[in-house]
Amino acid sequence: MTVKEHIQEDMKTAMRTQDKERLATIRLILAALKQREVDERITLSDADVYAILDKMVKQRRDSITQFETGGRSDLAEKEAKEIEVIQAYLPSQLSETEINILIDSAITESGAASMRDMGKVMAILKPQLQGRADIGAVSVKIKTKLPS
Repeated sequence: MTVKEHIQEDMKTAMRTQDKERLATIRLILAALKQREVDERITLSDADVYAILDKMVKQRRDSITQFETGGRSDLAEKEAKEIEVIQAYLPSQLSETEINILIDSAITESGAASMRDMGKVMAILKPQLQGRADIGAVSVKIKTKLPS
């Protein structure tokens, strides 16, 4: 079963159990997936679905930060609950140690010698980390490991 099919089955379950919050988030996910399929006239692979889900989590984290600075803890809590639902469909997150090992092997594999080679390292890492780690945080770690 693909990730998209799994999400669709969970929507049916949420409808049966009348879990309104979960159902609303699942509908948002399916709408985002459908939008991408229609816009690009493609059928999404699991990797594409993970990329969309990862983007949705990132958007909600940004929203939480803005809501908290604006004093809207109620909206921040709603976004946090949506993150929990979305993350249930993403693969398990990598540990710091696993991320560091992947970074080191990518640097070695690409032959990166300076910051100018950052793109080569990211090109190797991005498919491995999609949905499993925060790409922005990984980028910062790579910058600390590569000489200027």
